[in-house]
Amino acid sequence: MTLSRRQFFRTASGAVAFASSYGVLAKAGLAQGNPIKVANILDATGGLNIYCLKQIKATAMAIDEINKAGGLLGRPVELIFYDSQSNNQFNSQYATQAFVRDKVDVLIGGVTSSSREVMRPIVQRFKGFYVYNALYEGGVCDRRHMCPGLVPAQQVAPLVDYVVNEKGLKKGYILAADYNYGQITAKWMQKFIREKGGEDLAVEFFPLDVTNFAPVISRIQSAKPDVVWSALVGDAHMSFFRQYQATVGKDNIPLAATTYGLGRENATLTPDENEGIMIATSFIDALPTEAAKSFVERFKAFSGEDEYVGEYAEYGYRGTMLWAEIVKKANSVAPDDVMAAVDGVTFDGAGGRYTMDGQTNHVIMDVHIAVGNREGSFDLLKSFSQQPPADTQAVCNLFENPNDTKQYEPEL
Repeated sequence: MTLSRRQFFRTASGAVAFASSYGVLAKAGLAQGNPIKVANILDATGGLNIYCLKQIKATAMAIDEINKAGGLLGRPVELIFYDSQSNNQFNSQYATQAFVRDKVDVLIGGVTSSSREVMRPIVQRFKGFYVYNALYEGGVCDRRHMCPGLVPAQQVAPLVDYVVNEKGLKKGYILAADYNYGQITAKWMQKFIREKGGEDLAVEFFPLDVTNFAPVISRIQSAKPDVVWSALVGDAHMSFFRQYQATVGKDNIPLAATTYGLGRENATLTPDENEGIMIATSFIDALPTEAAKSFVERFKAFSGEDEYVGEYAEYGYRGTMLWAEIVKKANSVAPDDVMAAVDGVTFDGAGGRYTMDGQTNHVIMDVHIAVGNREGSFDLLKSFSQQPPADTQAVCNLFENPNDTKQYEPEL
C-alpha cells in the first residue's frame, strides 16, 4: 500500500489526522470501533524537518500495521498529526491542544531536546504519557516520558572508544549546537574522551541558524587536532560538512559525529563529503539482517519513496510499536496503566531487539559503529549487543523515586 493524501483528514479542531483505509479497518473488524487517539507532533516544515519527514511517515506506517493486525484492545488506532514547524511555541500549543481538545491517549513526538522540555511539563499537567522518538543527551527521569532512542552511554561512549583507542585519534576539537542537546552532549564527549586517555582541545557552540563555519575551520586548522567531533544539528549546520571537506578534508583530520545521518545528510551531500564520517547508531539501512531489509522495503512501499530511509524513520516506527506492546501488556490505554506496565516490554524491530528498562523508561538495544561511504549510505564496522542506558541508570531510579521528573546532567 502506498501512503495516500486521501488517508489524511481534518479533525474538528483543525489538526490533520491519519487513519487506515476503510478496507483495512473492515478486514480487521475495526470499522465501527471507537478509535484510540495518538498525537504526533513533529516538524513537517521548518529548519529541523530533515529529521522528521521520514519519521512522520514511519509513525503512520506503524499505526497502519497495528490496525491491519487487529488494532489495540479491539479498537482502531488513529494518528492526529500537528506540524510544530521547528518552533517550540507550536510544540507547547499543540501538546496542550492534543490533550484538551483532541483528547488523545498518548503524545508521540518532538525532535529537539528543547521541544521535549517544552512538552514534558504539559504531559505532566494533563497526566498523560509521552513517547520521545529521538536520540538525546540522556538523563531525563520521568515515568510519563519514554525514550526509545540512544543516550550517550550507548552512543557517545562506544564511538569515543573506537575513535580514541582503535583509531588512535586522541586530540579532539568539539563543535556542538548551542542549546541543551549540544551543550550536554559536549560534556559527555569531554567526559568520555578524558576517561579514554584523550584530550579535548576546544569546545565551541553554534546557534541553529549558523551557516558560515569559515572562522571555526580556521581555528581547527591552527589547533591541529587528531579528530573533529560534531554534535551539530539541523539543515543550516549541514553547511559545516560541505565547508569542512572543501577546506580541511577528512583525509587530513577525520570527523566523528553524533547526529550525522539522522537528517539523512548522507543522502544529500556528495560522495566526497559523506565518505569517512564516523558515527554510532542503532539503525542504518545497510544492517545485514532480514529485519532491517524488511523494514526498508515496507517503508518504501508504504511511502511510495525509493531513497535512503534512515534511523529517525525507524525511531518513529520502533517507538510506536513499543508503546503498542506496553498497551497490550497493560490491557489498557490509560496513561497510569501504561506507566505501570513499561518494565521488560520487548519489540523485535529493524535494529534488533528493543527492551524497555522500567528503572529509567529508556531502551536496551544493539549499537553499531559505521562510516559514511560513497554511495550515500554507511558501511557497518562493528556492533555491540544489547547496550543498556547506563548513564541514565546511574542517576535515575523510577522504581524507588516514581515522582522524579528531573533531567540530570554529567559532571566534569
